[in-house]
Amino acid sequence: MAREFSRTDRVAQQLHKEVASILQNEFKNRDPRLGMVTVSGAEVSRDLAHAKVFVTFFEQDADKAQSFLDILNENKGFFRTLLSKRIRMRSVPALKFFEDNSTVEGMRISNLVSDTLRKDAEKASQAGRVIGQDEEE
Repeated sequence: MAREFSRTDRVAQQLHKEVASILQNEFKNRDPRLGMVTVSGAEVSRDLAHAKVFVTFFEQDADKAQSFLDILNENKGFFRTLLSKRIRMRSVPALKFFEDNSTVEGMRISNLVSDTLRKDAEKASQAGRVIGQDEEE
C-alpha cells in the first residue's frame, strides 16, 4: 500500500509547524521590530536540502513588509539552529523566507468580482426601467 504523503510533504508540514512556533514563542523576544506575521506554508526540495517558507504579513505598507522579510532572512540561521534541536533529521534544510501574497491577491480578485456583479445588476435594472418605460408609452 502506498503512503498518503511523501517524505518531502511530511517534512514541509513539520517545518511549517515548527517555524510558526518559533516565530510565536522565541523570535518575538529576540527581535521586537518584527510585526504581525503568519507562516502560510512551506515547500521542501526533493533532496531535503532547501526549504521555502512562505509568510504573510499583516502590514499594508510594502516597504515595511519587505523590511520584515529581510529581518527573517537575516535570522534564518537562528531558525535553523532551533529546528535542528526540534526535528530529528540528519541535516535541517537551508531556509529561505518568501512573502505570500495569495490572501491579499484573493481578496483583490473577490472585490473585483463583487464590483463587476454590482455594476451588472445596476445596468440590468436601468435597462429594465428603460424597457418598462417604452412599453407604457
